[in-house]
Amino acid sequence: MATKLWEKSVEVNKDIERFTVGRDREMDLYLAKYDVLGSMAHITMLETIGLLTADELQSLLAELKTIYAQAERGEFVIEEGVEDVHSQVELMLTRRLGDVGKKIHSGRSRNDQVLVDLKLFTRAEIKTIAEAVEQLFQALVEQSERYKEVLMPGYTHLQIAMPSSFGLWFGAYAESLVDDMLFLQAAFKMCNRNPLGSAAGYGSSFPLNRSLTTRLLGFDSMNYNVVYAQMGRGKMERNVAFALASIAGTVAKLAYDACLFNSQNFGFIKLPDECTTGSSIMPHKKNPDVFELTRAKCNKLQALPQQIMLIANNLPCGYFRDLQIIKEVFLPAFQELKDCLQMTTYIIRKMKVNDHILDDERYAPIFSVEEVNRLAREGMPFRDAYKKVGLDIEAGRFVPCKEVHHTHEGSIGNLCNEAITSLMQQVVEGFNFKHMEEAERQLLGR
Repeated sequence: MATKLWEKSVEVNKDIERFTVGRDREMDLYLAKYDVLGSMAHITMLETIGLLTADELQSLLAELKTIYAQAERGEFVIEEGVEDVHSQVELMLTRRLGDVGKKIHSGRSRNDQVLVDLKLFTRAEIKTIAEAVEQLFQALVEQSERYKEVLMPGYTHLQIAMPSSFGLWFGAYAESLVDDMLFLQAAFKMCNRNPLGSAAGYGSSFPLNRSLTTRLLGFDSMNYNVVYAQMGRGKMERNVAFALASIAGTVAKLAYDACLFNSQNFGFIKLPDECTTGSSIMPHKKNPDVFELTRAKCNKLQALPQQIMLIANNLPCGYFRDLQIIKEVFLPAFQELKDCLQMTTYIIRKMKVNDHILDDERYAPIFSVEEVNRLAREGMPFRDAYKKVGLDIEAGRFVPCKEVHHTHEGSIGNLCNEAITSLMQQVVEGFNFKHMEEAERQLLGR
């Protein structure tokens, strides 16, 4: 059985070990690839300061690339009795290379190992989230353009209010995603700073070259102060969680609208049949289960920042085991959001809209403001026009003109989708994912 990296002469009580390790071994499987990358950068740096020979470095890098490939294929496992991913990687190296495998920990602590693992994992996951958001954005803009001439009622207080359009409805969610992506970009930039070399949070007496590991791993810069590098644990996850929650909030609202508009009482849209389910006793039912589950999952994701905050908010500086629990809520969140984004994109692309909604006379009053504005343009004072139209509605004399002529930026007749798309492109380019991808390719020799 493998011993713990920290174990000396006292054997740990098995119940205490089970409690303290918890789900950490399971969670560490998310980090396996990134632990290997961090180790590759670290030992490359160790060779430059004389703590490894060139031959030792080449042997270690070759074995680490093999372990990385295992992790990529989903074949990496943390063996029974091995505490975490860091211990497993070191154990595998030691089995294959002997004592040289034990040298990789020089100048490091598991504290800065997990910090760099989390940052490498998180920035990679942010990229996949950003790509999924882009796909949904494109679907929304395409539908906005496709149905820009189709009018629908706009609501305030869930009361019919003024004319809207499907161009506006789809486009509104597209622009919301631009702001969400800006938030995600800020979280990415805070994440993409190198903590490696902070050791247990107080640096090392070895002459570590932190600028080199920063460059090798493709970070934008480093967390310079070693105490702050440790203080960043929990803060980084919370900041990223707020960005994920912002995206989830947009998707949850969209899902709610779609469930509402799909119901027979509205009949504004039709969801694809394969995204609905039936009832065990009501043969007519086509329930919007996919969007209902999406709404619930996204609402759950919006609680993620608070979960992280409540775990970490009363801790002083330095490392504490409390931080381990953050992994359990944080690491799986990316896949859950990706699933929601992919499902939503699929449904948006296949959604059909009702282009005869306003044939129903119940929606006639939404054109009252158009009539007030017409009278005002013809010279009647606005308040007099408002009163006249109101009295006509009460007396049943109001006959709406169902043509609208909105021309200002962002209105029914001028959606500004090109400008919104340009904004999104600027935000996407601002991530500069190519820098980190190229660094990782070079480190892996690909």
